[in-house]
Amino acid sequence: MAIWIYLLFGRGGFWRVRAADESPSAKLEDLPARRVVAVIPARNEAAVVGQAIASLLEQEFPGQLEVILVDDHSSDGTAEAAREAAARAGAGDRLNVIAAGPLPEGWTGKLWAIAEGLKLESQRNPDYFLFTDADILHAPQNVAGLVARAEAGNLDVASLMVKLECQTLAERAMIPAFLFFFLKLYPPAWIANPVRRTAGAAGGCMLIRPQALEQIGGIGAIRGELIEDCALAREVKRRGGRIWLGVAGKTHSLRRYEAFAEIWQMIARTAFTQLRYSAPLLAGTLLGMAVTYLAPVLLLFSGDRVVFGLGLASWLLMSLAYLPTLRFYGRSIAWGPALPFVACFYLGATLDSAVRYWAGRGGEWKGRAQAVRRR
Repeated sequence: MAIWIYLLFGRGGFWRVRAADESPSAKLEDLPARRVVAVIPARNEAAVVGQAIASLLEQEFPGQLEVILVDDHSSDGTAEAAREAAARAGAGDRLNVIAAGPLPEGWTGKLWAIAEGLKLESQRNPDYFLFTDADILHAPQNVAGLVARAEAGNLDVASLMVKLECQTLAERAMIPAFLFFFLKLYPPAWIANPVRRTAGAAGGCMLIRPQALEQIGGIGAIRGELIEDCALAREVKRRGGRIWLGVAGKTHSLRRYEAFAEIWQMIARTAFTQLRYSAPLLAGTLLGMAVTYLAPVLLLFSGDRVVFGLGLASWLLMSLAYLPTLRFYGRSIAWGPALPFVACFYLGATLDSAVRYWAGRGGEWKGRAQAVRRR
């Protein structure tokens, strides 16, 4: 009961999920004419990259917006799909497609691809870089909104947690909880507060000033990080930079999760990385999640009326805290009481993430093993 009172009233109101206004507060013609370069690392994304490229090249933005797609050794025609989309949009001159070089030791594939894209822009002095993924469909004024927010708040990093697909049964059951758990871990109000150490970002849509990137030592400073977005935000904030994270209502991901196993894989890929590969942190996390989400249900079978009442009240508070996230995703409030059972799924995937690491398998993404224990 104490845990849920704290989560409701003492953790930055993380559960009050609201879509950030992705349109600029000022008129487009009043926005400063800034130059933005979007860098998209892409590996085998031919099915979706065309829509992502088109959504960027067709932005309602008064400044200059150019796109660099870094083809990370794709085998499915990703580069060709990107070029075709740019040609259809009549903006082939604003898309530059380059091939990433061989992946060096100590780098993750995504960060190496971003680094390759940044080399191309090293002498051209953009006002902002936009790091985004090849499966993100940007709302028409998304870039203008991010730039306006960064200019108004003198921000070094402004990022949006894009809206994930929530159509299949697996997505309807598990995706709202993904947002809920993420915001609980990284409350946006705490991220924006320069006094607090909490730092987080969402790599699918992240606007950053080149000066802030240079101050932390460039993208190479986090070259081995799997959770690269939060690592980047942490380094920027540690050096006094101002950061902001919002939740997108219109900009969304095109990636679909048809089966529960796909979502399990997505969680297990980085869950143990989030815990810094620490067995004590894993044990504490599993215990904390069990007490927070499972105990209220188990207490209903205690046979004691007082304990039953506390368990029921805790489950009710939990369900109420989850309702704004469910509304955000257009889900029925009937999913609210199911959060303890959804938490079991996440607990299992987190434990599996640790087992994979200890077994020397790690997670896998696009044919590459990640988070593999070194022997």
